[in-house]
Amino acid sequence: MLDLNEQSILITGGTGSFGKKFTETILTQFPKVRRLVIYSRDELKQSEMAQNFSQKKYKQIRYFIGDVRDGDRMKRACEDIDYIIHAAALKQVPAAEYNPMECIKTNIFGAESVINAALDCGVKRVVALSTDKAAAPVNLYGATKLCSDKLFVAANNIKGARDLKFSVVRYGNVLGSRGSVIPFFLNKRSEGVLPITHADMTRFSISLEDGVALTLRALDESLGGEIYIPRIPSYRITDVASAIAPEAEQRIVGIRPGEKIHEEMITVSDAMNTVSKDGVYIICPNNLSWSREDYCEKFNAVPVADDFYYNSGQNHDWLSIEQIRQQIVQHVDPTFQPT
Repeated sequence: MLDLNEQSILITGGTGSFGKKFTETILTQFPKVRRLVIYSRDELKQSEMAQNFSQKKYKQIRYFIGDVRDGDRMKRACEDIDYIIHAAALKQVPAAEYNPMECIKTNIFGAESVINAALDCGVKRVVALSTDKAAAPVNLYGATKLCSDKLFVAANNIKGARDLKFSVVRYGNVLGSRGSVIPFFLNKRSEGVLPITHADMTRFSISLEDGVALTLRALDESLGGEIYIPRIPSYRITDVASAIAPEAEQRIVGIRPGEKIHEEMITVSDAMNTVSKDGVYIICPNNLSWSREDYCEKFNAVPVADDFYYNSGQNHDWLSIEQIRQQIVQHVDPTFQPT
């Protein structure tokens, strides 16, 4: 059973939506955590976060300004750290398409910096956050996150005798996260028109709480090299629009560069390495010292079918319009009322 009391944790991209929820969860569930380092490059966001999580009240917290691209700074931040949660990324698809090298530097070279720091500083566990866009990527953001996933899985090959494990958590769109569709529609609904990129578009959906829980699970049980993927519902973009503003016009504006109609988290090519276990799918590595068969035997997991794939448009679990409204109230805005 995972116990993070008396442990030191570093969160890259710690001022983001995930980082703040992860911080809240750790301080609540593990009040004796020894140190919790918020590593990010934006001093304003750190200052704003410190209003809710002040060092005066939470003496374990440290706010560490730095960029994951900076290997030396990353190593300095990781001194005496036991666990790293790597959440830093450039993730806006249009911005990545327009500024490709900036996305590559942060998402790929930044991943390498985190790995090197973990290897050099005696870190015990690293969990990197991925995205559904890393499976069969069609945009640069997804391609960089696929590279990042590969780097973290392969890092288990170079750890030597260190007590160190690297694993990855991959999930879909987070309800209410910055830049996502629900806050965008909430801001646009007063105009009476909601822009829809494609009438058939679907997405996976997960709450911040469930994303944090999956990350903690990976920290607890990973052998090193797994990609954890939750079984989560899908929603239709048109249903999100109807849930938020049922009277508004839904205007089709066309797909943006690098955008998919449906997202995929497990491709058919991944099926031969994938197992199902306790509400999650796990893609096992095929280049480490243990195999899918070893994993099934150890954890009583079940291999998926050879033709299995996990696609938001072919999901068996869907959020209804009313469920979307309930999710908005629960996870985004408690005062929400459809208009």
